[in-house]
Amino acid sequence: MQSRQFDIVGDVHGCLEELLELMAALGYRVEQQSGGFWVAPPEGRTLAFLGDLVNRGPSTPGVLRLVMGMVRAGQALCVPGNQDVKLSNAFKGHTVEETVGLTRSLEQMADEPLEFQAESMEFLDSLPSHFNLDDGRLVIAHAGLPERLHGSESAKARAFATGGQTTCERDTLGLLVRSNWAANYRGKALVVYGHTPLVEPLWLNNTVNIDTGCVYGGRLTALRYPERETVSVGARRVYSASRRGFRLERFRFKY
Repeated sequence: MQSRQFDIVGDVHGCLEELLELMAALGYRVEQQSGGFWVAPPEGRTLAFLGDLVNRGPSTPGVLRLVMGMVRAGQALCVPGNQDVKLSNAFKGHTVEETVGLTRSLEQMADEPLEFQAESMEFLDSLPSHFNLDDGRLVIAHAGLPERLHGSESAKARAFATGGQTTCERDTLGLLVRSNWAANYRGKALVVYGHTPLVEPLWLNNTVNIDTGCVYGGRLTALRYPERETVSVGARRVYSASRRGFRLERFRFKY
């Protein structure tokens, strides 16, 4: 892809209405049509999704239709998040942790044609772990990626990019503490990621986390590149409760 101008969207989690509002704010014309969407991007710009398209929110199928159509048309890039992997594994019959968010997506997808279900899972399975863009100046990965793994197709790179890294410690809720890999990042590429929801985008050592917790009642945020400007829209409502406590997430990194 030749574009060097990107609008990078944080974790959507099935929040279709907010995604459409954010795209309009970014200058994308979108019309909902029977069976899909018609999209006209601003000239020279490409949308890029940081994964976690699915689970927890009100419209997993709608988000998948929109993103799949844009990727097929060459209008967007997309990487997978841990929730996308979880949904795909559940469809394959693999053992996964049962959560309210996953169950909600499975129920929504059950109402869709079998062909769409199969296409959606094939799409999620086909996504690259991360993108190295603009001649190495920009990397997008759902949970971030240390410099040594930029451009790697290894299982280790995929595991880190989709699910991040933990310290093997548990917090007071019994949840694994996520390592703040960005605290030690010194790479030349700007790494844009999500995965851990924060009240505001967090810039640290040439990285930025733009997951601002839309599904938890926060905002859906995009980063405009190369401008390094953020654009956000507020959630219509709280769609899901965060087990970690959304407004405390910024303090749950291990330094």
